[in-house]
Amino acid sequence: MEFSRLHYFTSLVFLFISGFVLRVSSVGINYGQIANNLPTPENVIPLVKSIGATKVKLYDADPKVLKAFANTGVEFIVCLGNEYLSKMKDPDKAAAWVKQNVQAYLPATKITCITVGNEILTFNDTSLSGSLLPAMESVHTALVNLGLDKQVAVTTAHSLAVLENSYPPSAGAFRKDLVNSITPILDFHSKTGSPFLINAYPYFAYKGNPKQVPLDFVLFQPNQGILDPSSNLHYENMLFAQIDAVYSALGSVGYKKLAVHISETGWPSKGDGDEAGATPDNAKKYNGNLIKLISSKKGTPMKPNCDLNIYVFALFNENMKPGPTSERNYGLFKPDGTPVYALGINSSTNTTVSLPSPPASPVGPATPDGSTSSNGYLSISSAPERKVDYGGVGAFMITLVMIINNVVL
Repeated sequence: MEFSRLHYFTSLVFLFISGFVLRVSSVGINYGQIANNLPTPENVIPLVKSIGATKVKLYDADPKVLKAFANTGVEFIVCLGNEYLSKMKDPDKAAAWVKQNVQAYLPATKITCITVGNEILTFNDTSLSGSLLPAMESVHTALVNLGLDKQVAVTTAHSLAVLENSYPPSAGAFRKDLVNSITPILDFHSKTGSPFLINAYPYFAYKGNPKQVPLDFVLFQPNQGILDPSSNLHYENMLFAQIDAVYSALGSVGYKKLAVHISETGWPSKGDGDEAGATPDNAKKYNGNLIKLISSKKGTPMKPNCDLNIYVFALFNENMKPGPTSERNYGLFKPDGTPVYALGINSSTNTTVSLPSPPASPVGPATPDGSTSSNGYLSISSAPERKVDYGGVGAFMITLVMIINNVVL
């Protein structure tokens, strides 16, 4: 069968940074599928490996992906969408979902974590927020009953907007109206040993105030940085300051030992006229510099000995995502498998991989009732939810105004 030349990926390079292969212990990538032109999961495997990623986060539990990655050694986070939380409160339904979507693929596919919902607490939906912890508990109980709780963690991802204060990082604090909701979840993490997940996008701080937010500070480029006057710690980039603000918030409510993982962060390569900074060059700097930091095993100023666990958003540009142009342009790769930009990485060995014609419509993931969803997965990174993320960095934008007013080293 012949395929259009457009749908061939003519070469795939093994990527190198500064002359050496990435140390990949903590590099993760978000693999979204709101598109009708993506390669098959089998053809995604070499792309994941080419960027040095050993961890993949899905927005569902797509059986085609989980089967394709069997015996590759790649670690997976699978997700239960927000729309299924009320069902997952039922222990029987949670047990059925875990058996079908997790146990069935172990041990060949290395599923290590389940995220239950995304950014629930900042939706101001009491029905959703009230279902979150019970759903997490039901899923965890199912894992315990199957003897899988030691290898598969249960968590949920939060917007940075759960913070009321993020500057200085040492004064990070949760929103007062969320403390009563978030504390029982933190107790769950503490008891089960699961990480606290945050979606953090310094891009939104720059987009919201490009004249006052120093671009080099958000792109991990050389800059003067900021000094936390309370801790005397020096910060050279916004993401590390945001992470440490989360650590401080956790400590302020008695959970300073919890691990913090960044479940989403990235930079768009294209945007609308009012989306400042959405360019290939800025995306290349943000993601390329971030991967270098992760591979160097350098922790944040507050946690210098803790490896960074960060999932870059995202693997592909997704042409069917709603919202502004940037939403469809966060990918490291185009649907034909070619890089959107070079990431500052030098090419080395070429490997040829042929990509078949894309499907006519997105392949839907498995849902708790065994059906498939119509849009690929819950639009976790949709425009409305990203507005919530932006709110989480509002305090930090004030910080950067202070930087301009000589609060710098």
